[in-house]
Amino acid sequence: MSQPRPSRRAAPVEPDELAAPAPAGRQALLALLVMGVLIAAVVGTGVLVNKVLEPAVPSALARCATSTQVAPREYLGPQPMCITAAQKLKATVSTTQGDFVIDLAPEVAPVTVNNFVVLATHGYYNGLNFWKSEDWVVQTGDPRGDGRGGPGYNLPDETTATPWGLAAVGMARPAGGPVNGSQFFVQKAAWPGSGPTAVYNRFGTVISGMDKVQQLSSTDTITAITIKVS
Repeated sequence: MSQPRPSRRAAPVEPDELAAPAPAGRQALLALLVMGVLIAAVVGTGVLVNKVLEPAVPSALARCATSTQVAPREYLGPQPMCITAAQKLKATVSTTQGDFVIDLAPEVAPVTVNNFVVLATHGYYNGLNFWKSEDWVVQTGDPRGDGRGGPGYNLPDETTATPWGLAAVGMARPAGGPVNGSQFFVQKAAWPGSGPTAVYNRFGTVISGMDKVQQLSSTDTITAITIKVS
């Protein structure tokens, strides 16, 4: 009688340790690490893009750092002083209508000029529209685009005997309120009525490009502001 042959059924395959699924905790940790790397890459790219978009800063203004930033275009307090009243400063404002140049006046409005220079050299105004455009004035510098925004702080009054008129540049302020920290305007014609009844920190004069200023409307924006020191 023939003997029964031994069974040749394959032995059960034990799962390889390397092929075993990772514990849930390890999977979650790996997912968080991957997500962290991706977020860091995106943030880093954004920072690099912002740095590329910022205008070139003259060596004389290299120490013009901003105050503590708490949100996009919003700061904890006024900008640190980094200019002197003896410096000759000009700002070329590039817009969708072309360029105009402002001769800044730190000798009469040092805090206002310093504030404008610091914001401009860090790209604050880039992309903001001229939300107000009337027969006699054009105004910009509001991150909200409706006339109610600012950088999170106000400026002190800085008076001057320099008369207002065509091409004058000053800072905006609401009726009965303080001087805004970022909104500025350019006069396109005589001030209506008997002139200003409050201090508007006249900090500069447009010396070229007034034909471009006259063409600006609420659909136009600032593309860059470049500061020159001489």
